[in-house]
Amino acid sequence: MAAGGSWRWIGALRVFSWGCGAGAVTTLTFFDKVGYFARVDGKSMQPALNPDGTKKTSQDIVFLNRWAVKEYVIHRGDVVSMISPREPDEIIIKRIIGIAGDTVRTLKYKNRYVTIPAGHVWIEGDHSAVSLDSNVFGPVSLGLLHAKASMIVWPPHRRQMLKPFVPENRKPINCKQYH
Repeated sequence: MAAGGSWRWIGALRVFSWGCGAGAVTTLTFFDKVGYFARVDGKSMQPALNPDGTKKTSQDIVFLNRWAVKEYVIHRGDVVSMISPREPDEIIIKRIIGIAGDTVRTLKYKNRYVTIPAGHVWIEGDHSAVSLDSNVFGPVSLGLLHAKASMIVWPPHRRQMLKPFVPENRKPINCKQYH
């Protein structure tokens, strides 16, 4: 091979390496700032998520939209992921029941009624009997908020947007306007 041919290979390798590096940076930035797909484990959000059980073949995969919570703009009924107050290495997914200023009637918390302090939310799983949520650890700091679950993307027959919803019996008692 002529000396000039090896230089072309080196040039092509540089371009390829630069493209891979740029692609990796772009992908990581997208996942960090915009969002990513995640499998939902457990029964705590049934029937909204994983209604068919917890078998790996029937678990929902959701798009977690990090951009949607960038400024901590959240609404009652949003399904969000956050760092667990109990297990900081674990990400949990729950529904926002109350926001700062709301007073909620708790299900099994130490106080029957709790007014949510500024910078906090009250989160619950839809299947309260098996959910570790605010009824166990109280109001949760917005600083633990990770992303908003925007859409179920898998399995195909369950593909849908996740709309904010607060069950009638879980609405805050002092709230007049619901999102």
